[in-house]
Amino acid sequence: MAHARGCGCALHRRRRVFGGLAGAAALGTPLGALAQDGVRSEVGKTSGFTKLVSAEQVEQAATEQYGQMKRQAAAKNALAPDNHPQVIRLRAIANRIIPFTNPWNPRAAQWRWEVNLIGSKDLNAFCMPGGKIAYYFGILQRLQLNDDEVAMIMGHEVAHALREHARERMGKTAATRVGAGLLSSLLGLGNLGDAALNIGGQLLTLKFSRQDESEADLVGLDLAARAGYDPRAGISLWQKMLKASEGAPPEFMSTHPAGPTRIKDIEGTLPKVMPLYTAAGKPGQRFGPPAAEGGAAAR
Repeated sequence: MAHARGCGCALHRRRRVFGGLAGAAALGTPLGALAQDGVRSEVGKTSGFTKLVSAEQVEQAATEQYGQMKRQAAAKNALAPDNHPQVIRLRAIANRIIPFTNPWNPRAAQWRWEVNLIGSKDLNAFCMPGGKIAYYFGILQRLQLNDDEVAMIMGHEVAHALREHARERMGKTAATRVGAGLLSSLLGLGNLGDAALNIGGQLLTLKFSRQDESEADLVGLDLAARAGYDPRAGISLWQKMLKASEGAPPEFMSTHPAGPTRIKDIEGTLPKVMPLYTAAGKPGQRFGPPAAEGGAAAR
């Protein structure tokens, strides 16, 4: 039976619909992304400085440092076991966020993701290159975070890894060090790998720029919303941060804009991410924060 190009019969309508779904699956794109672009239009290309250091090199350095951190914590009886309620909680939230990481960085599909909890009172959390996530018990206990607020932090930290901010900082610093030595070495660029390796030993203490932090906020809200967590929790999270730190941001958020400015930025992003949250599947199980100070520690 012949059909003209652009035919609107039921058969061709079905073919177009299923063809679009198949294309999305082949590209590895979450179907929700087809209906709403989220913050993608506001996020620029990855910095060219990342090309100066191999992703494999950075991820390997991160894996080694993360393993060393876990061993040190375990030796102090400060690495929470797999059956700890807050570890179960963190990993459940991560399992909802991770499926949405691939469009931001195709390497994420091969990362060996880890999520661990460290028994420390510090207000801290991070995600190292290669998907190595850690929370400090203090940020969960002292701020009494609900699941949406935990997801806002996790989305933000995962975004740093996806956008390769550590690799970018290493590339910039290595290029600066090599550039300074060009006068004394005709093979200055050949030292780039060694310089990057030296910087790689500082991944746990690496500071990001304010631009990096703002970008991680944007991408983090997008990730958490797609995973079914309310992005409006970014506002209550920051309010808790300011209250706990008496107006000064905790160390891991120290390069962010001031509290009111950051809340205003989040409010400005909500129209782009709330449709993602509305359309997303919601978590089937909700968890509570650990007991307030004086309760059980992360052991």
